[in-house]
Amino acid sequence: MDMYIRVKRSKTTYFIRCKPSDKVLDIKQKLQELIDQPANDQRLSLPDTGDILEDSKTLADQKIETDAVVALTLRKDGNEFEEVNIVRPNDFYQPNAEGASW
Repeated sequence: MDMYIRVKRSKTTYFIRCKPSDKVLDIKQKLQELIDQPANDQRLSLPDTGDILEDSKTLADQKIETDAVVALTLRKDGNEFEEVNIVRPNDFYQPNAEGASW
């Protein structure tokens, strides 16, 4: 049965069609085609818990269900990954200079 997950990075969301039996590495390979970053330079995690998804496990093994939100971070110089940075919609609605909201 097909499902989809939302992979978010900064202000961008990728909708990835997949199966519960797909491994996380399979998802990273799909993303590699979209973002031109090697799979080993990507990290997928759950933004709510901070749990890092393991490449060798399936989505079902890690209890990832359809419409799940997964955070994408990329490897920086060296061996470190960037911090999770997901802009939520309410971040766009800031009051203007006169105090009125949009």
